[in-house]
Amino acid sequence: MAMVSIDVGRSTNLACPFYNEVQSKTNPNVPFSAASKKPLSPFAKFRQLDRQNSACLSPSPVKSPATEFRFKFTEPTVRDNAAQIKERLLTWCRSKTKEYENVQLDNFSTSWNNGLAFCALIHHFRPDAFDYNSLRPENRRKNFELAFTKADEVAGIAPLLDVEDMVMMQRPDWKCVFTYVQSIYRRFKDED
Repeated sequence: MAMVSIDVGRSTNLACPFYNEVQSKTNPNVPFSAASKKPLSPFAKFRQLDRQNSACLSPSPVKSPATEFRFKFTEPTVRDNAAQIKERLLTWCRSKTKEYENVQLDNFSTSWNNGLAFCALIHHFRPDAFDYNSLRPENRRKNFELAFTKADEVAGIAPLLDVEDMVMMQRPDWKCVFTYVQSIYRRFKDED
């Protein structure tokens, strides 16, 4: 099996302006475009990154033997493995929140739309951080603020999701929720 090494060190990718923006924030040698100076919410950045990566990673229309399967993400084993990872993480979340009222985890979108699932996960590992029983599903903003703040304060989990974005949506982007839940999992996986 051949290994492919990709150097993403200091190079700039003209087809991926988001990559350039990230590099410019971390590397003063990469220019920062004037159009990207407006602050974006985490959801907006995630959607922008997703769109731009899709454009950047699309296979070229001309296929050669070397590039024919380079970016084929519909490969059954890759697709099945991704589904298994997603299901395992959801199963882990269910096991940690099964005793919590108003938490029913069926997916990484609507099951997380009132903030209680995030609160339950954090409370499971840090029960002294707040009183879960005082929370109500209708107080979505309060729940999200509490979950993201406490995750950051008591566990060092960066708030990857924006409260405003979460409050605006009844169906949060599952990829954003999944990414944040992964960071919770990575932080607590060895504690229980």
